[in-house]
Amino acid sequence: MEFKEYYQTLGVEKNATANEIKKAYRTLARKYHPDVSKEVGASAKMAEVNEAYAVLSDPEKRVAFDKLSQRRAAGGDFQPPPGWDAGFEFSDAGAPGANEDFSDFFNTLFGRAAHARRASAQTQMRGADQHATVTIALADTYHGASRSLVLRAARLDETGHVVTDERVLDVRIPKGVREGQSIRLRGQGGAGLNGAAAGDLYLEIHFEPDSSHRIEGRDVTQTVPVAPWEAALGASIEVPTPSGRVEVNVPKESANGRKLRLKGRGIPGDPAGDLFLELEVALPPADDEKSRQLYETMARDMSSFNPRRHMKGES
Repeated sequence: MEFKEYYQTLGVEKNATANEIKKAYRTLARKYHPDVSKEVGASAKMAEVNEAYAVLSDPEKRVAFDKLSQRRAAGGDFQPPPGWDAGFEFSDAGAPGANEDFSDFFNTLFGRAAHARRASAQTQMRGADQHATVTIALADTYHGASRSLVLRAARLDETGHVVTDERVLDVRIPKGVREGQSIRLRGQGGAGLNGAAAGDLYLEIHFEPDSSHRIEGRDVTQTVPVAPWEAALGASIEVPTPSGRVEVNVPKESANGRKLRLKGRGIPGDPAGDLFLELEVALPPADDEKSRQLYETMARDMSSFNPRRHMKGES
C-alpha cells in the first residue's frame, strides 16, 4: 500500500496552521474542481486534495497521521503497525466532497470512522472506547498497586496549530489481576459528541519480564537455587516469594528440577493459583585451595558415582 504524503499534496509545511491548510485547500479546489477545471486529470487530483484536507483539517486525524509518518520506514510498501492509532477517536469531519471514495491508505487508517459515523451535527454520540497497556511487577498482583497514566487528546489552539492536551489519571490495579486481563474504567475514554456520555478506557495488564518466574493462568513457577548438600541431605530453607518469605522443607535426595507445590500461593483469586518452587542445584565455585581440595576429596571418595550412567553407551 502506498503511503500518502498529505502535506505535499496540499503544498504546505508540516507545521502549517489550520488557516494555512484551509487556504491551500481552497486554492487547489479552484484549480482542480471538475466543474470549473480544464486541467488534465482534474477529477483524480481533486480527490487527492479532498483526501489530504479531510485528514489535515481534523486535529485527531492530523496528530495520528504525524505520529504514523514519524514511525514509518522510507520507501517500500507501507502497512500501519498494530495499535498505531491507540488513544485516538477519529471524527468524520472533512472537506466538501469528502463523501467520495478515498484511497486504500485513507480507508485503512480512518475508514472505520469514515463509514460508521455519518451522523448529523445535532446527533448525540457516545465517546469512543480507548485502550492502553499497563506493565506491573508480579508482586503487584499479590498486593494490588497504583499507577498514574498520562492520557492525551488533540485540539486546535488559538493560532490554529494542533496541540495535545494531557491529563493524569490515577488508577488502582486490583489484587489478583492476571496477565492479559483488561480493566474497564467507565467514562474515562474519548469524549462524547454533543453532550453524550464518554467512552470507556480499557487497561490491558502485562507483567514485567522476570527470569525467576513463569506464569500459567494463576499458577506461578519460581526457580529456587539450593546447595548440593541441601538437595542431597534435605534441609529447611527460607524462600522469598511474591507473597512474602516462606519456610520450605527440601526433601532429601532432591534432584535438579524437582518441583515443590505450595497450594494457594499463586496469584490470588477464587480459587487462588498454586506456587511451584523448582529446585536448581547450584554448585559452589572451586576458586580457592580449600574448595579445590574438597572437590578432590569428593572425586576420590565418590568415584563410583557416574552422572552419565543413563546415557547410551555408559555403564
